[in-house]
Amino acid sequence: MSKVDAGMGAMLDAYLFESQTLLEQLDEILLRTEQAGTFTEDDINEIFRIMHTVKGSSAMMGFESLQQLSHKGEDMFFLIRENKIQDTSFVYDLVFRMSDLLKAEIDLIQAEGDYHPTDFSDIIKELEHGADVLAGKATLDGSTPANAEVDVSPSDSADAALVDTVSVDFDEDFTTVKIYFEHGIEMENLRAFLLLNKILEETEVADYFPKNVEDDPATSAYIAENGFRVTFVADDKETVTSVLRSALNIEKFEFVENPKEAIPEGGVKSLAVETPIEEIEQSVVPATKAEEKKVVEKPAASKTPPPAPSPIAGAPAKQSIISVNLAKLDQLHDIVGEIITTESMVISNPELEGLQLESFHKAARDLRKLTDELQDTVMSIRMVPLSGPFSKMNRIVRDMKKALNKDVELIIEGETTEVDKSIVDNLNDPLMHLVRNCMDHGIETSAEDRVANGKSAKAFIKLAAANASGEVIITITDDGKGIDPEKVLDKAERLGLLVKPRIDYSEREAQNLITMPGFSTNEQVTEYSGRGVGMDVVKQNIEKCGGTVLVESKLGLGTTFIIKIPLTLAIIDGMEIEVGGTIFTIPISMIKQSFKVTEDQIIRDTQRGEMIMIRGECYPIMRLHERFGIPSEVTNFEDGILLLVETENKSVCLFSDKLIGEQQVVVKPFPPYFSRYNIKGAGLSGCTIMGDGSIALIIDVANLIEN
Repeated sequence: MSKVDAGMGAMLDAYLFESQTLLEQLDEILLRTEQAGTFTEDDINEIFRIMHTVKGSSAMMGFESLQQLSHKGEDMFFLIRENKIQDTSFVYDLVFRMSDLLKAEIDLIQAEGDYHPTDFSDIIKELEHGADVLAGKATLDGSTPANAEVDVSPSDSADAALVDTVSVDFDEDFTTVKIYFEHGIEMENLRAFLLLNKILEETEVADYFPKNVEDDPATSAYIAENGFRVTFVADDKETVTSVLRSALNIEKFEFVENPKEAIPEGGVKSLAVETPIEEIEQSVVPATKAEEKKVVEKPAASKTPPPAPSPIAGAPAKQSIISVNLAKLDQLHDIVGEIITTESMVISNPELEGLQLESFHKAARDLRKLTDELQDTVMSIRMVPLSGPFSKMNRIVRDMKKALNKDVELIIEGETTEVDKSIVDNLNDPLMHLVRNCMDHGIETSAEDRVANGKSAKAFIKLAAANASGEVIITITDDGKGIDPEKVLDKAERLGLLVKPRIDYSEREAQNLITMPGFSTNEQVTEYSGRGVGMDVVKQNIEKCGGTVLVESKLGLGTTFIIKIPLTLAIIDGMEIEVGGTIFTIPISMIKQSFKVTEDQIIRDTQRGEMIMIRGECYPIMRLHERFGIPSEVTNFEDGILLLVETENKSVCLFSDKLIGEQQVVVKPFPPYFSRYNIKGAGLSGCTIMGDGSIALIIDVANLIEN
């Protein structure tokens, strides 16, 4: 398959979303069970279900390579489950590799352009050998054991395996449902197989027909003509009804009174002729045709029953959660931004100046209240927890522990902290690189070195997140050897990166030099370092999110990377100021105080310039008209106003002509061709459209102070 059919776009989105979610759940289960040293019965069943679902979904979408690869993984856990195998230590590396290949293949499908399947023959052979080892037919070194016997073979029908897991007594009270798919939908056998899996998640299934729906395409014709029959515990009738109502592409379903109703012998081929449908005691219940949408992610272990069916026959079951394409949320977000901009243009229209419009201003205040609520609602919809990118770091630490032979524990805190979805998507690479940096550069090579320095043999890396005044602060901390500032300065001096005399650099400034391009203090090139991707790339990616990264380290004690990012990028509360006729906006979260001063309050120092004493602390003053080269008639401090701003424990007073007032603004990025001028480094992060249609520049306080 080289290209996905255009008409299957919605199904493809659902498939990609579900498969990625399931594979992430697979990694989490594997990491947890590897740490515990054993698989529980629930773990094995859950992994088997994941592989079974990925296999069936891939088959339905026509991705044969993914189907074959996941099928081999399913075989291994089928054997582990059925034969109660305890020694599974060799399985982890093999299944992790399989999971990585599945995720990489899904990324290929998701990329634009034609998709060409990958040849998985090598890993498939390894998985087959792993299955033989589990079955007792082979050993890890490739030899054949003397007594190669096995009770259950993975070659048995996967459908039969599903039913084997739910042994029931036919003397119990069962009911049968016949399910009819929409006419001409095609691949009815695979749709029946996926639907059976959903029913199995909610109840015990005693029987179903046709058999072998997963592997036999010939069953499609029979299902299209006569429907798919499932017999289950009668007490779960309402639950199954809810499952069927929420499923896609079901035209109708009907319940049959007698679950032991005879099924013609001879298989599907003999049933190709038309067979009469038995009398239905109950009325036909039409299934609700669900609107095409992505699959809603839910925890793997969740067994919460679906909502109870509506008392009205055929009415759709209530849904409390839906999943929406991110592009639609982006579009909604942009529209809200335009509404806020337009509202400002209407209220600030110069034609209204001097008019007594009490009713208009009252309506304007009500409109502002509603737009604020609308913005908060849209923002909350886009907020997602950091648990996604945080949990992926478990796998990074696990792999590097084995590769570098280091005993390290990953501690995660604050993973429920929420930030904008667009920011979360950009955090994966920086977090991965920082965790790798801690593992490779920070943690000591041997446990003996740690013990000799009074530390525990087991090192730790702590990944934490917390909210703080409109920002999210993420810290990555290790208790390793720390960063030697002298070693950093030596390397920076050789590379010509020092911009002032070496003796003038503080310890903190020296340590932060590692964020310069091409900088590395690692003496040996390893798989995880020396590849040309350094801390400078981390810093650039964080700055794309509107954030900053800071390094704090104590030699011999460890290192902490501090990432500060805004909760959202697009709409901020800002304070408008004027400098020489140019309007600037400063994020209100950065402003600590604004005040007027007199000349006698100013302290002038020959080295540090102009300063002012506030509550016993001395702060430098930055004249914005000088900083940005803007001619201004306001040069005396008594004629202008000072704003005390603070970021990263650094504070400065900004001198401007006057304050205009608070304004909610929509942040617009600079055009790409401006990037050659390093505008962000100069202290500007973007621009916004004012109420009168003019452009205001947004000040990046962090970079303004740093530079």
